[in-house]
This record gives sequence, structure tokens and C-alpha cells, in this order.
Amino acid sequence: MKKILFFDLYGTLAGFNPTRFEIQSKACNEFGLSLFQEGILKGYKRADNFMAHQNSTQPLRLMSESEKFNFFCEYEKLVLSGCDIHVDLTLAGEIWKTVRGIPYEMEIYDDVLTNFEKLIDLGYKILVISNMNISGSQLIKQFELERYVDFAVTSKDVGVEKPDHRIFDYALSISNFSKNDAFHIGDQIISDINGAKNAGISPILMDRDRNYLDFDRCVRVGDMSELHSILLN
Repeated sequence: MKKILFFDLYGTLAGFNPTRFEIQSKACNEFGLSLFQEGILKGYKRADNFMAHQNSTQPLRLMSESEKFNFFCEYEKLVLSGCDIHVDLTLAGEIWKTVRGIPYEMEIYDDVLTNFEKLIDLGYKILVISNMNISGSQLIKQFELERYVDFAVTSKDVGVEKPDHRIFDYALSISNFSKNDAFHIGDQIISDINGAKNAGISPILMDRDRNYLDFDRCVRVGDMSELHSILLN
């Protein structure tokens, strides 16, 4: 039996409030562009894959401000492409500036804490692995996860991003478990699924947006309740 669960944060345990669709819609209204939710989900799938590729080569945290802005111009283009809206980089940059000016918070999804309690009752240790540019201790404090999460490991702590196997290796070392004891649950194919496999850890895909209905390279779940049910069996 596996003994420890590694979780990605964004898209797996936490999301935006307002939602990304609401934020993008508000920003695009200022430019006369109308969006639809299914398209934005499709666009963010493309954009987040683009970000995962970027972090595997030149991480965003190491970029200059101008490099980051150029990256997010391309990122915004991909987001809008899901709605069949195709803009040039200049307009994409203006829309992205507007998006970034809209207040938001990252919040833990409603199904997380109750299922954390159930998983802890089953005997699992819980650890978070995130590409966020804050320390693991800050992450736990910011999201008030002290009661549930034993450790959090971030790219700031280790100096590398998922899918680099070293961030998973570091998480294993501080947890005192072996790779055979762990599952890693995350929403990104490149960062989470490929990263975990490269580290010899069994991955589980968290597909909250139902972007990967035909994915069959590992176990796929749609929410924390599905995850609990699978682990219970």
C-alpha cells in the first residue's frame, strides 16, 4: 500500500476566485471580445501546457520582467484561441495587462479539506509539491493547511521546477519515504504526470476541467471524492 500522497497545488487543490473564465471575460469585455466557458477551458489547457514546457527549459522565475511579459503575451494568445479568437501579440499584451489588473485570490477547492481528513484517517501522509515561487512553509501558512499537510516543497525551495525529477527526489528525502510508497496527484501532463514518472513515482491525473477524458496513461480522477474512492479500494 502507498503511504504518502504528493499533491500539486494550482488546479489540483486550489483555483482562482473569481474564476479564470470570469477574469478573462471581464478583461476582454473592455476590448469588445466575447468569450464562452468551454473555449476558455480549452484555451487554458493549451496555455498551461505552454507554461509547463517553458518551466522545463527556462523557468519563469529566472526570466527578466520583459521576458516574462513576452511569455505571457503568447500565453494570452493561447487562452483566447480556445474561443477561436486570434489576436496579435500587441493586443494580447494589452489584454494580459488588463487581466493582471483584476483582483483575485487563490482558494482551496471546497472538496479538498474534507477529503484530506478522510485520507489522513486512511493512514496517508500528505505533502504538496508546487512550482510556486514562495517557500513551502509560506505556502502552507498562506492556504491554512497546517492541520493537513506534513510538508510542502516548492521550486523556490529546491531551485528546480516540475517536471525535473529533483524536486520529487527532494520531497521523498524530507518525507523519509521511498518512491514506491508515493502517489503524485496533479493536473498537468508535463509537470505532474511526466515529472512523477521520471522520478519513479506513480502519478494520478486530477482532471477537474474534464480536459483529458480519453487519457489512459495513468489513473484519472475528476475531483477529490473520486480520488478518495480509488484509494479506498
